[in-house]
Amino acid sequence: MARTTANGNLKLYLNQNGLKCEDIKRNGYHNRRQKNGPGTGVASRQPRQESFEQAPMYVAVMTYLGFGIVTLFGYLRDFLRAVGLEKCHLAQEREEQKDFVPLYQDFENFYTRNLYMRVRDNWNRPICSLPGPVFDLMERVSDDYNWTFRLTGGTIHNAINMGSYNYLGFAENNADFLKTVADKTRQYGVGVGSTRQEIGNLGIHEELEQLVANFLRVESSMTFGMGFATNSMNIPALVGKGCLILSDELNHTSLILGARLSGALIRVFKHNNMHSLEKMLREAISSGQPRTHRPWKKILIMVEGIYSMEGSLVRLPEIVALKKKYKAYLYLDEAHSIGAVGPTGRGVTELFNVNPSDVDVMMGTFTKSFGAAGGYIAGKKELVDYLRSHSHSAVYATAMSPPVTEQIIRAMKCIMGKDGSTEGIRRIHKLAENTRYFRARLKEMGFIIYGNDDSPVVPILLYMPGKVVAFAREMLERKIGVVVVGFPATPITEARARFCLSAAHTKAMLNQVLHHMNEVGDHLCLKFSRLKYSSCPNLHDEKDFELGS
Repeated sequence: MARTTANGNLKLYLNQNGLKCEDIKRNGYHNRRQKNGPGTGVASRQPRQESFEQAPMYVAVMTYLGFGIVTLFGYLRDFLRAVGLEKCHLAQEREEQKDFVPLYQDFENFYTRNLYMRVRDNWNRPICSLPGPVFDLMERVSDDYNWTFRLTGGTIHNAINMGSYNYLGFAENNADFLKTVADKTRQYGVGVGSTRQEIGNLGIHEELEQLVANFLRVESSMTFGMGFATNSMNIPALVGKGCLILSDELNHTSLILGARLSGALIRVFKHNNMHSLEKMLREAISSGQPRTHRPWKKILIMVEGIYSMEGSLVRLPEIVALKKKYKAYLYLDEAHSIGAVGPTGRGVTELFNVNPSDVDVMMGTFTKSFGAAGGYIAGKKELVDYLRSHSHSAVYATAMSPPVTEQIIRAMKCIMGKDGSTEGIRRIHKLAENTRYFRARLKEMGFIIYGNDDSPVVPILLYMPGKVVAFAREMLERKIGVVVVGFPATPITEARARFCLSAAHTKAMLNQVLHHMNEVGDHLCLKFSRLKYSSCPNLHDEKDFELGS
Protein backbone atom coordinates (compact mmCIF):
# COMPACT_ATOMS: atom_id res chain seq x y z
CA MET A 1 0.00 0.00 0.00
CA ALA A 2 2.88 2.35 0.84
CA ARG A 3 4.49 1.64 -2.51
CA THR A 4 1.29 2.36 -4.43
CA THR A 5 0.81 5.64 -2.61
CA ALA A 6 4.38 6.71 -3.23
CA ASN A 7 4.15 5.97 -6.93
CA GLY A 8 0.86 7.81 -7.13
CA ASN A 9 2.37 10.86 -5.45
CA LEU A 10 5.29 10.80 -7.84
CA LYS A 11 3.02 10.69 -10.90
CA LEU A 12 0.91 13.53 -9.47
CA TYR A 13 4.04 15.61 -8.88
CA LEU A 14 5.27 14.96 -12.41
CA ASN A 15 1.94 15.94 -13.94
CA GLN A 16 1.79 19.15 -11.91
CA ASN A 17 5.19 20.18 -13.24
CA GLY A 18 4.51 19.40 -16.87
CA LEU A 19 6.49 16.17 -17.06
CA LYS A 20 5.33 12.65 -17.63
CA CYS A 21 7.10 9.44 -16.72
CA GLU A 22 7.04 8.30 -20.34
CA ASP A 23 8.58 11.62 -21.41
CA ILE A 24 11.55 11.01 -19.15
CA LYS A 25 12.12 7.54 -20.60
CA ARG A 26 11.68 8.72 -24.17
CA ASN A 27 14.01 11.70 -23.82
CA GLY A 28 16.82 9.61 -22.43
CA TYR A 29 16.90 11.37 -19.04
CA HIS A 30 18.05 9.23 -16.16
CA ASN A 31 19.76 9.56 -12.84
CA ARG A 32 22.91 7.67 -11.99
CA ARG A 33 21.14 4.87 -10.15
CA GLN A 34 18.94 4.09 -13.13
CA LYS A 35 21.86 4.16 -15.54
CA ASN A 36 24.10 1.88 -13.56
CA GLY A 37 21.68 -0.95 -12.95
CA PRO A 38 20.70 -2.60 -9.69
CA GLY A 39 22.20 -1.50 -6.42
CA THR A 40 23.09 -3.35 -3.27
CA GLY A 41 19.90 -2.91 -1.31
CA VAL A 42 21.51 -0.18 0.79
CA ALA A 43 19.55 3.05 0.90
CA SER A 44 21.64 5.86 -0.58
CA ARG A 45 21.73 9.09 1.42
CA GLN A 46 22.51 11.08 -1.69
CA PRO A 47 20.61 14.31 -0.96
CA ARG A 48 20.03 15.50 -4.51
CA GLN A 49 19.54 13.97 -7.91
CA GLU A 50 22.38 13.20 -10.29
CA SER A 51 21.57 13.56 -13.98
CA PHE A 52 23.33 12.31 -17.10
CA GLU A 53 21.00 13.19 -19.94
CA GLN A 54 21.70 11.58 -23.28
CA ALA A 55 22.11 13.82 -26.30
CA PRO A 56 19.92 13.45 -29.39
CA MET A 57 21.19 10.94 -31.94
CA TYR A 58 22.03 13.60 -34.53
CA VAL A 59 24.51 15.20 -32.09
CA ALA A 60 26.52 11.97 -31.79
CA VAL A 61 26.46 11.52 -35.58
CA MET A 62 27.66 15.09 -36.19
CA THR A 63 30.38 14.67 -33.55
CA TYR A 64 31.79 11.55 -35.21
CA LEU A 65 31.51 13.24 -38.59
CA GLY A 66 33.43 16.27 -37.32
CA PHE A 67 36.26 14.13 -35.96
CA GLY A 68 36.32 12.18 -39.22
CA ILE A 69 36.74 15.33 -41.28
CA VAL A 70 39.56 16.76 -39.16
CA THR A 71 41.29 13.38 -39.19
CA LEU A 72 41.20 13.25 -42.98
CA PHE A 73 42.65 16.75 -43.17
CA GLY A 74 45.31 15.64 -40.69
CA TYR A 75 46.44 12.84 -42.99
CA LEU A 76 46.45 15.30 -45.90
CA ARG A 77 48.66 17.73 -43.97
CA ASP A 78 51.02 14.90 -42.97
CA PHE A 79 51.33 14.05 -46.65
CA LEU A 80 52.09 17.68 -47.52
CA ARG A 81 54.80 17.75 -44.85
CA ALA A 82 56.30 14.51 -46.13
CA VAL A 83 56.66 15.86 -49.69
CA GLY A 84 57.95 19.22 -48.49
CA LEU A 85 54.93 21.35 -49.44
CA GLU A 86 54.28 22.32 -45.83
CA LYS A 87 56.85 23.29 -43.23
CA CYS A 88 57.32 20.71 -40.49
CA HIS A 89 57.42 22.21 -36.98
CA LEU A 90 57.78 18.87 -35.20
CA ALA A 91 60.65 17.41 -33.23
CA GLN A 92 62.53 15.15 -35.64
CA GLU A 93 65.47 12.77 -35.51
CA ARG A 94 68.78 14.09 -36.75
CA GLU A 95 69.94 12.76 -40.10
CA GLU A 96 72.83 10.81 -38.55
CA GLN A 97 70.36 9.02 -36.24
CA LYS A 98 68.00 7.77 -38.91
CA ASP A 99 69.07 4.17 -38.28
CA PHE A 100 68.40 4.46 -34.52
CA VAL A 101 65.19 3.37 -32.83
CA PRO A 102 62.99 6.50 -33.08
CA LEU A 103 62.99 8.65 -29.98
CA TYR A 104 59.82 10.42 -31.07
CA GLN A 105 56.87 8.20 -31.94
CA ASP A 106 55.52 10.12 -34.88
CA PHE A 107 52.16 8.42 -35.39
CA GLU A 108 51.31 8.49 -31.67
CA ASN A 109 51.41 12.29 -31.84
CA PHE A 110 48.96 12.47 -34.74
CA TYR A 111 46.16 13.96 -32.62
CA THR A 112 48.44 16.51 -30.97
CA ARG A 113 50.08 17.47 -34.25
CA ASN A 114 47.04 17.88 -36.45
CA LEU A 115 44.10 18.62 -34.16
CA TYR A 116 45.30 20.03 -30.85
CA MET A 117 47.90 22.41 -32.29
CA ARG A 118 45.32 24.21 -34.43
CA VAL A 119 43.20 25.07 -31.37
CA ARG A 120 45.99 25.34 -28.76
CA ASP A 121 45.15 28.98 -28.07
CA ASN A 122 42.28 27.77 -25.88
CA TRP A 123 44.65 26.17 -23.36
CA ASN A 124 47.70 27.21 -21.33
CA ARG A 125 46.65 30.85 -21.34
CA PRO A 126 49.11 32.94 -19.28
CA ILE A 127 47.56 34.46 -16.17
CA CYS A 128 49.07 37.61 -14.65
CA SER A 129 47.02 38.09 -11.48
CA LEU A 130 45.59 36.32 -8.48
CA PRO A 131 43.35 33.39 -9.60
CA GLY A 132 40.36 34.75 -7.67
CA PRO A 133 36.76 35.24 -8.86
CA VAL A 134 38.15 37.60 -11.52
CA PHE A 135 41.62 37.57 -13.03
CA ASP A 136 43.82 39.14 -15.69
CA LEU A 137 45.15 37.33 -18.76
CA MET A 138 48.11 38.29 -20.93
CA GLU A 139 47.18 38.78 -24.57
CA ARG A 140 49.03 36.60 -27.05
CA VAL A 141 48.86 35.97 -30.79
CA SER A 142 50.28 33.36 -33.14
CA ASP A 143 51.74 33.92 -36.59
CA ASP A 144 52.09 30.23 -37.46
CA TYR A 145 48.73 28.68 -36.59
CA ASN A 146 49.44 28.16 -32.86
CA TRP A 147 52.81 26.44 -33.18
CA THR A 148 54.34 29.40 -31.36
CA PHE A 149 52.89 32.41 -29.54
CA ARG A 150 54.11 35.91 -28.87
CA LEU A 151 52.83 38.30 -26.22
CA THR A 152 51.37 41.59 -27.44
CA GLY A 153 52.01 43.42 -24.19
CA GLY A 154 48.30 43.92 -23.65
CA THR A 155 46.19 42.51 -20.83
CA ILE A 156 42.61 41.29 -20.61
CA HIS A 157 41.52 42.77 -17.28
CA ASN A 158 38.88 41.45 -14.87
CA ALA A 159 37.76 38.37 -16.74
CA ILE A 160 35.41 36.26 -14.63
CA ASN A 161 37.23 33.12 -13.54
CA MET A 162 35.05 30.04 -13.98
CA GLY A 163 37.87 27.51 -14.19
CA SER A 164 39.95 27.60 -11.00
CA TYR A 165 39.42 25.13 -8.14
CA ASN A 166 39.06 28.03 -5.71
CA TYR A 167 35.93 26.54 -4.17
CA LEU A 168 35.92 28.47 -0.89
CA GLY A 169 37.71 31.58 -2.15
CA PHE A 170 40.83 31.12 -0.02
CA ALA A 171 43.07 31.94 -3.00
CA GLU A 172 43.03 35.59 -1.97
CA ASN A 173 45.41 38.45 -1.21
CA ASN A 174 43.63 40.14 1.66
CA ALA A 175 46.44 41.42 3.88
CA ASP A 176 44.37 40.99 7.06
CA PHE A 177 43.64 37.33 6.31
CA LEU A 178 47.22 36.57 5.28
CA LYS A 179 48.97 38.21 8.23
CA THR A 180 49.86 34.89 9.88
CA VAL A 181 51.16 33.56 6.56
CA ALA A 182 53.45 36.58 6.23
CA ASP A 183 54.64 36.12 9.82
CA LYS A 184 55.55 32.47 9.23
CA THR A 185 57.38 33.39 6.03
CA ARG A 186 59.54 35.85 7.97
CA GLN A 187 60.11 33.26 10.73
CA TYR A 188 60.86 30.14 8.65
CA GLY A 189 61.59 31.40 5.14
CA VAL A 190 60.05 30.09 1.94
CA GLY A 191 61.77 26.71 1.56
CA VAL A 192 62.80 24.02 4.02
CA GLY A 193 65.62 22.40 2.05
CA SER A 194 65.31 18.98 3.64
CA THR A 195 63.00 16.04 4.10
CA ARG A 196 60.80 15.59 7.15
CA GLN A 197 62.92 12.68 8.39
CA GLU A 198 66.15 14.67 8.31
CA ILE A 199 66.07 18.30 9.48
CA GLY A 200 62.93 19.52 7.68
CA ASN A 201 60.33 18.63 10.33
CA LEU A 202 58.93 21.93 11.60
CA GLY A 203 56.52 22.54 14.42
CA ILE A 204 53.89 23.91 12.06
CA HIS A 205 54.00 20.64 10.08
CA GLU A 206 52.99 18.71 13.19
CA GLU A 207 50.41 21.35 14.07
CA LEU A 208 48.86 20.98 10.60
CA GLU A 209 48.72 17.18 10.82
CA GLN A 210 46.97 17.33 14.18
CA LEU A 211 44.53 19.91 12.82
CA VAL A 212 43.75 17.76 9.75
CA ALA A 213 43.08 14.74 11.97
CA ASN A 214 40.73 16.79 14.16
CA PHE A 215 38.98 18.25 11.11
CA LEU A 216 38.40 14.83 9.56
CA ARG A 217 37.57 13.24 12.94
CA VAL A 218 40.15 10.48 12.58
CA GLU A 219 43.05 9.34 14.73
CA SER A 220 46.01 10.65 12.74
CA SER A 221 47.09 12.22 9.46
CA MET A 222 50.20 12.89 7.41
CA THR A 223 50.75 15.74 4.95
CA PHE A 224 52.74 15.87 1.71
CA GLY A 225 54.03 18.71 -0.43
CA MET A 226 52.36 17.58 -3.66
CA GLY A 227 48.80 16.36 -4.16
CA PHE A 228 49.57 14.19 -7.20
CA ALA A 229 52.40 12.44 -5.36
CA THR A 230 50.13 11.82 -2.38
CA ASN A 231 48.33 9.24 -4.49
CA SER A 232 51.06 8.02 -6.81
CA MET A 233 53.66 7.48 -4.08
CA ASN A 234 51.49 6.17 -1.23
CA ILE A 235 49.39 3.55 -3.01
CA PRO A 236 52.51 1.44 -3.80
CA ALA A 237 53.30 1.47 -0.07
CA LEU A 238 49.88 0.03 0.77
CA VAL A 239 49.45 -2.70 -1.85
CA GLY A 240 51.76 -4.79 -3.98
CA LYS A 241 52.12 -8.11 -5.74
CA GLY A 242 49.38 -10.53 -4.68
CA CYS A 243 46.93 -7.68 -3.98
CA LEU A 244 43.89 -6.61 -6.00
CA ILE A 245 42.83 -3.03 -6.75
CA LEU A 246 39.26 -2.36 -7.83
CA SER A 247 39.30 1.07 -9.42
CA ASP A 248 36.44 3.23 -10.66
CA GLU A 249 36.78 3.75 -14.41
CA LEU A 250 36.80 7.55 -14.02
CA ASN A 251 39.48 7.76 -11.35
CA HIS A 252 42.14 10.46 -11.63
CA THR A 253 45.48 9.82 -13.31
CA SER A 254 47.31 10.03 -9.98
CA LEU A 255 45.29 7.08 -8.67
CA ILE A 256 45.89 5.14 -11.87
CA LEU A 257 49.63 5.80 -11.77
CA GLY A 258 49.86 4.80 -8.10
CA ALA A 259 47.98 1.58 -8.83
CA ARG A 260 50.30 0.71 -11.73
CA LEU A 261 53.43 1.44 -9.72
CA SER A 262 52.24 -0.81 -6.90
CA GLY A 263 52.48 -4.02 -8.94
CA ALA A 264 49.04 -5.11 -7.77
CA LEU A 265 46.50 -6.51 -10.22
CA ILE A 266 44.07 -3.80 -11.33
CA ARG A 267 40.47 -4.36 -12.32
CA VAL A 268 38.21 -1.49 -13.35
CA PHE A 269 34.52 -1.32 -12.48
CA LYS A 270 31.95 0.88 -14.19
CA HIS A 271 31.61 4.36 -12.79
CA ASN A 272 29.53 4.42 -9.61
CA ASN A 273 28.00 1.08 -10.59
CA MET A 274 27.43 -0.99 -7.48
CA HIS A 275 26.34 -4.03 -9.48
CA SER A 276 29.65 -4.03 -11.38
CA LEU A 277 31.68 -3.55 -8.20
CA GLU A 278 29.89 -6.29 -6.28
CA LYS A 279 30.28 -8.71 -9.17
CA MET A 280 34.05 -8.13 -9.18
CA LEU A 281 34.24 -8.52 -5.40
CA ARG A 282 32.40 -11.85 -5.58
CA GLU A 283 34.68 -13.12 -8.35
CA ALA A 284 37.77 -12.00 -6.42
CA ILE A 285 36.67 -13.80 -3.27
CA SER A 286 35.56 -16.99 -5.02
CA SER A 287 38.36 -17.32 -7.61
CA GLY A 288 41.33 -15.79 -5.84
CA GLN A 289 44.53 -14.94 -7.70
CA PRO A 290 45.01 -15.96 -11.34
CA ARG A 291 46.53 -19.42 -11.97
CA THR A 292 47.26 -20.22 -8.30
CA HIS A 293 43.76 -19.33 -6.99
CA ARG A 294 45.28 -18.37 -3.69
CA PRO A 295 43.37 -15.77 -1.67
CA TRP A 296 44.25 -12.16 -2.37
CA LYS A 297 46.51 -10.58 0.23
CA LYS A 298 44.41 -7.40 0.12
CA ILE A 299 41.51 -6.08 -1.91
CA LEU A 300 41.53 -2.28 -2.17
CA ILE A 301 38.57 -0.31 -3.57
CA MET A 302 39.65 3.08 -4.95
CA VAL A 303 37.10 5.86 -5.51
CA GLU A 304 36.87 9.65 -5.54
CA GLY A 305 34.55 11.90 -3.57
CA ILE A 306 33.73 14.17 -6.53
CA TYR A 307 34.78 13.12 -10.02
CA SER A 308 36.32 16.19 -11.59
CA MET A 309 35.23 15.53 -15.18
CA GLU A 310 31.71 14.29 -14.44
CA GLY A 311 30.69 16.37 -11.44
CA SER A 312 29.26 13.20 -9.88
CA LEU A 313 29.47 12.17 -6.24
CA VAL A 314 30.62 8.76 -5.04
CA ARG A 315 27.88 6.44 -3.77
CA LEU A 316 29.68 6.18 -0.48
CA PRO A 317 27.12 4.44 1.79
CA GLU A 318 26.70 1.60 -0.69
CA ILE A 319 30.43 1.23 -1.26
CA VAL A 320 31.06 1.12 2.49
CA ALA A 321 28.38 -1.57 2.79
CA LEU A 322 30.06 -3.66 0.06
CA LYS A 323 33.47 -3.10 1.58
CA LYS A 324 32.27 -4.44 4.94
CA LYS A 325 30.38 -7.31 3.36
CA TYR A 326 33.40 -8.61 1.44
CA LYS A 327 36.11 -7.59 3.95
CA ALA A 328 37.86 -5.24 1.53
CA TYR A 329 39.68 -1.94 2.13
CA LEU A 330 38.49 1.45 0.92
CA TYR A 331 40.71 4.25 -0.44
CA LEU A 332 38.77 7.54 -0.79
CA ASP A 333 40.26 10.45 -2.76
CA GLU A 334 38.59 13.69 -1.63
CA ALA A 335 40.67 16.11 -3.69
CA HIS A 336 37.58 17.96 -4.96
CA SER A 337 35.12 17.20 -2.18
CA ILE A 338 36.98 18.10 1.02
CA GLY A 339 35.91 21.58 2.06
CA ALA A 340 33.50 21.83 -0.85
CA VAL A 341 30.59 19.62 0.30
CA GLY A 342 29.00 18.74 3.61
CA PRO A 343 27.28 21.10 6.10
CA THR A 344 30.66 22.02 7.65
CA GLY A 345 32.91 21.24 4.68
CA ARG A 346 34.13 17.85 5.87
CA GLY A 347 33.51 16.18 2.53
CA VAL A 348 31.42 13.26 1.36
CA THR A 349 31.62 11.35 4.65
CA GLU A 350 29.74 14.21 6.30
CA LEU A 351 27.43 14.73 3.33
CA PHE A 352 26.30 11.08 3.45
CA ASN A 353 26.55 10.81 7.24
CA VAL A 354 29.14 8.04 6.99
CA ASN A 355 31.44 7.37 9.93
CA PRO A 356 35.00 8.39 8.88
CA SER A 357 36.36 5.28 10.60
CA ASP A 358 34.55 3.20 7.95
CA VAL A 359 36.95 4.60 5.33
CA ASP A 360 40.34 2.91 5.69
CA VAL A 361 42.41 5.49 3.80
CA MET A 362 41.20 9.09 3.51
CA MET A 363 43.14 11.12 0.99
CA GLY A 364 42.69 14.74 0.03
CA THR A 365 44.51 17.76 -1.35
CA PHE A 366 45.01 21.34 -0.20
CA THR A 367 45.11 22.70 -3.75
CA LYS A 368 41.38 23.31 -4.14
CA SER A 369 39.27 24.39 -1.19
CA PHE A 370 42.24 25.57 0.90
CA GLY A 371 43.94 27.72 -1.73
CA ALA A 372 47.36 26.17 -1.15
CA ALA A 373 49.33 23.09 -2.29
CA GLY A 374 49.99 19.53 -1.16
CA GLY A 375 47.89 16.67 0.12
CA TYR A 376 47.22 14.40 3.08
CA ILE A 377 46.60 10.79 4.05
CA ALA A 378 44.44 10.26 7.14
CA GLY A 379 43.00 7.36 9.07
CA LYS A 380 44.07 5.14 11.92
CA LYS A 381 47.33 5.88 13.72
CA GLU A 382 48.81 2.53 12.67
CA LEU A 383 48.23 3.40 9.01
CA VAL A 384 49.89 6.81 9.26
CA ASP A 385 52.85 5.50 11.27
CA TYR A 386 53.40 2.80 8.66
CA LEU A 387 53.40 5.34 5.81
CA ARG A 388 55.89 7.59 7.58
CA SER A 389 58.57 4.96 7.11
CA HIS A 390 57.40 3.17 3.95
CA SER A 391 56.09 5.90 1.63
CA HIS A 392 58.62 7.24 -0.89
CA SER A 393 56.90 10.61 -0.77
CA ALA A 394 57.35 10.71 3.00
CA VAL A 395 60.98 9.58 3.03
CA TYR A 396 62.49 11.33 0.00
CA ALA A 397 60.35 14.39 -0.78
CA THR A 398 61.23 17.85 0.55
CA ALA A 399 59.02 19.03 3.40
CA MET A 400 56.10 21.34 2.70
CA SER A 401 56.94 25.03 2.39
CA PRO A 402 56.24 26.95 5.65
CA PRO A 403 54.07 29.69 4.04
CA VAL A 404 51.99 27.01 2.32
CA THR A 405 51.65 25.12 5.60
CA GLU A 406 50.46 28.22 7.42
CA GLN A 407 48.00 29.05 4.61
CA ILE A 408 46.40 25.62 5.05
CA ILE A 409 46.28 26.04 8.83
CA ARG A 410 44.62 29.45 8.65
CA ALA A 411 42.08 28.25 6.03
CA MET A 412 41.22 25.11 8.01
CA LYS A 413 40.86 27.05 11.26
CA CYS A 414 38.55 29.44 9.46
CA ILE A 415 36.39 26.55 8.21
CA MET A 416 36.30 25.00 11.69
CA GLY A 417 35.50 28.33 13.35
CA LYS A 418 38.68 28.23 15.43
CA ASP A 419 39.60 31.74 14.33
CA GLY A 420 36.66 33.08 16.31
CA SER A 421 34.54 33.93 13.25
CA THR A 422 31.78 32.38 11.18
CA GLU A 423 33.48 33.26 7.89
CA GLY A 424 34.29 29.64 7.05
CA ILE A 425 30.71 28.42 7.46
CA ARG A 426 29.47 31.43 5.50
CA ARG A 427 31.72 30.47 2.60
CA ILE A 428 30.58 26.84 2.67
CA HIS A 429 26.95 27.91 2.57
CA LYS A 430 27.66 30.46 -0.15
CA LEU A 431 29.34 27.81 -2.31
CA ALA A 432 26.34 25.50 -1.93
CA GLU A 433 23.98 28.35 -2.81
CA ASN A 434 26.00 29.33 -5.88
CA THR A 435 26.25 25.72 -7.02
CA ARG A 436 22.52 25.01 -6.89
CA TYR A 437 21.58 28.35 -8.43
CA PHE A 438 24.03 28.04 -11.33
CA ARG A 439 23.08 24.45 -12.10
CA ALA A 440 19.35 25.17 -11.96
CA ARG A 441 19.62 28.16 -14.31
CA LEU A 442 21.69 26.23 -16.87
CA LYS A 443 19.12 23.43 -16.88
CA GLU A 444 16.31 25.94 -17.40
CA MET A 445 18.19 27.38 -20.40
CA GLY A 446 18.35 23.95 -22.04
CA PHE A 447 22.00 22.95 -21.62
CA ILE A 448 22.90 19.34 -20.89
CA ILE A 449 24.95 19.27 -17.70
CA TYR A 450 26.34 16.30 -15.84
CA GLY A 451 26.69 15.47 -12.19
CA ASN A 452 25.13 15.90 -8.79
CA ASP A 453 23.22 19.03 -7.82
CA ASP A 454 25.55 19.50 -4.85
CA SER A 455 28.75 19.30 -6.91
CA PRO A 456 30.56 22.62 -7.55
CA VAL A 457 32.09 21.00 -10.64
CA VAL A 458 29.63 21.69 -13.47
CA PRO A 459 30.38 20.00 -16.84
CA ILE A 460 28.39 21.44 -19.76
CA LEU A 461 28.28 19.10 -22.76
CA LEU A 462 29.41 20.64 -26.06
CA TYR A 463 30.00 17.39 -28.00
CA MET A 464 31.27 18.60 -31.39
CA PRO A 465 34.97 19.57 -31.72
CA GLY A 466 34.21 22.75 -33.64
CA LYS A 467 31.76 23.93 -30.99
CA VAL A 468 34.31 23.32 -28.22
CA VAL A 469 36.80 25.69 -29.85
CA ALA A 470 34.17 28.29 -30.75
CA PHE A 471 32.70 28.23 -27.24
CA ALA A 472 36.03 28.90 -25.52
CA ARG A 473 36.88 31.75 -27.88
CA GLU A 474 33.42 33.33 -27.65
CA MET A 475 33.47 33.26 -23.86
CA LEU A 476 36.93 34.85 -23.72
CA GLU A 477 35.72 37.59 -26.07
CA ARG A 478 33.07 38.27 -23.42
CA LYS A 479 35.76 38.32 -20.69
CA ILE A 480 34.83 34.99 -19.14
CA GLY A 481 37.57 32.42 -18.59
CA VAL A 482 36.41 28.82 -19.03
CA VAL A 483 38.05 25.41 -19.25
CA VAL A 484 37.14 23.22 -22.23
CA VAL A 485 38.00 19.54 -22.38
CA GLY A 486 37.80 17.05 -25.23
CA PHE A 487 39.12 13.74 -26.48
CA PRO A 488 41.26 11.98 -25.27
CA ALA A 489 40.60 13.44 -21.79
CA THR A 490 36.89 12.65 -22.28
CA PRO A 491 35.04 10.12 -24.44
CA ILE A 492 35.14 11.17 -28.08
CA THR A 493 31.43 12.04 -28.13
CA GLU A 494 31.37 13.91 -24.79
CA ALA A 495 33.59 16.99 -25.13
CA ARG A 496 32.60 19.60 -22.58
CA ALA A 497 33.27 22.84 -20.77
CA ARG A 498 33.93 22.48 -17.06
CA PHE A 499 32.81 25.29 -14.78
CA CYS A 500 34.04 25.41 -11.17
CA LEU A 501 31.93 27.42 -8.77
CA SER A 502 33.43 29.41 -5.92
CA ALA A 503 32.13 31.03 -2.75
CA ALA A 504 33.91 34.16 -3.98
CA HIS A 505 31.56 34.45 -6.96
CA THR A 506 28.86 37.03 -6.38
CA LYS A 507 25.31 36.70 -7.66
CA ALA A 508 26.02 39.49 -10.14
CA MET A 509 29.02 37.60 -11.53
CA LEU A 510 27.02 34.41 -11.97
CA ASN A 511 24.16 36.31 -13.62
CA GLN A 512 26.61 37.91 -16.02
CA VAL A 513 28.07 34.51 -16.91
CA LEU A 514 24.59 33.04 -17.33
CA HIS A 515 23.54 35.94 -19.56
CA HIS A 516 26.49 35.35 -21.89
CA MET A 517 26.01 31.58 -21.70
CA ASN A 518 22.45 32.04 -22.89
CA GLU A 519 23.57 34.16 -25.84
CA VAL A 520 26.47 31.88 -26.80
CA GLY A 521 24.28 28.81 -26.38
CA ASP A 522 21.78 30.24 -28.87
CA HIS A 523 24.49 31.48 -31.24
CA LEU A 524 26.35 28.14 -31.36
CA CYS A 525 23.25 25.94 -30.96
CA LEU A 526 24.47 24.31 -27.74
CA LYS A 527 21.13 23.82 -26.00
CA PHE A 528 20.69 20.12 -26.68
CA SER A 529 18.46 19.22 -23.73
CA ARG A 530 14.97 18.00 -24.54
CA LEU A 531 13.70 18.34 -20.98
CA LYS A 532 11.70 21.17 -19.47
CA TYR A 533 12.88 22.28 -16.04
CA SER A 534 11.09 24.53 -13.61
CA SER A 535 12.04 26.19 -10.35
CA CYS A 536 10.11 23.54 -8.40
CA PRO A 537 11.94 21.06 -6.12
CA ASN A 538 13.93 18.33 -7.80
CA LEU A 539 12.36 15.07 -8.81
CA HIS A 540 12.93 12.04 -6.65
CA ASP A 541 13.63 8.52 -7.79
CA GLU A 542 10.85 6.02 -7.21
CA LYS A 543 13.35 3.78 -5.47
CA ASP A 544 13.67 6.41 -2.74
CA PHE A 545 10.01 5.96 -1.92
CA GLU A 546 10.32 2.19 -1.94
CA LEU A 547 13.33 2.23 0.35
CA GLY A 548 11.66 4.68 2.68
CA SER A 549 8.55 2.52 2.92
